[in-house]
Amino acid sequence: MVKCPSGKKTYESKELAVDALLHARATFSYSSGGGPIAVYKCEDCGHFHLTSKGKMDLALEAHLKSGKIKLQGEANYWLDRIKKSNW
Repeated sequence: MVKCPSGKKTYESKELAVDALLHARATFSYSSGGGPIAVYKCEDCGHFHLTSKGKMDLALEAHLKSGKIKLQGEANYWLDRIKKSNW
């Protein structure tokens, strides 16, 4: 994995960064207006990073509007509960 001088996590392609963005939004609880909303190509390392600034990524916007992020978040919650219950 390439190290960026900024210390931020790097993604080799925009597609991988968008996947990570969608995963983060479904996995973590962000306050209203918080959390990553887009990806950008870094001028320092040439790879992609997540950002909470700028215009929302179109894929994220579509997943939020369709409810997919919420559904995946609920699925993640129940999977964690099952794992912790020693089934």
